[in-house]
Amino acid sequence: MPSFDVVSEIEITEVRNAVDNSNRELATRFDFRGKEASFELNGEVAVLKAEDDFQINQMLDIFRANLVRRNVDTLAMEVDEKPTHTGKTFSSNVKFKEGIESLVAKKLVKEIKASKIKVQVAIQGEKLRVTGKKRDDLQAVMALIRQSDAEQPFQFENFRD
Repeated sequence: MPSFDVVSEIEITEVRNAVDNSNRELATRFDFRGKEASFELNGEVAVLKAEDDFQINQMLDIFRANLVRRNVDTLAMEVDEKPTHTGKTFSSNVKFKEGIESLVAKKLVKEIKASKIKVQVAIQGEKLRVTGKKRDDLQAVMALIRQSDAEQPFQFENFRD
């Protein structure tokens, strides 16, 4: 029976490239000339540091633009609500959602079952396995998941006949 997996992942190398590109862009920006501002990547968390909190917001826009250029979905970003003030600098952490949380997975399963498409959905850790008899049904489920309002990017892999 045909099946596929629904996952939510980001490529950390593309995030690293976006951080590097953002740092280069900061060096050329006139409004950041002479200011202490930087992007850093610590594991899977991007740290934005600047002298003022409004500069953090500007840097966040620069970072988002560079992520989009690198084909990283910005829905995966979790930004601190308020920048932290330590000493003379402000900093903000940007975490990236990976894996499908159980509440989101249950919501997706409920949506798929409510659509009356003849498929079986199984939650397997941080991914969903969708199995059905027809490829058309599986493609309908893919379209349904893309249209869902889960505020998280999803990818489809291991499509098997």
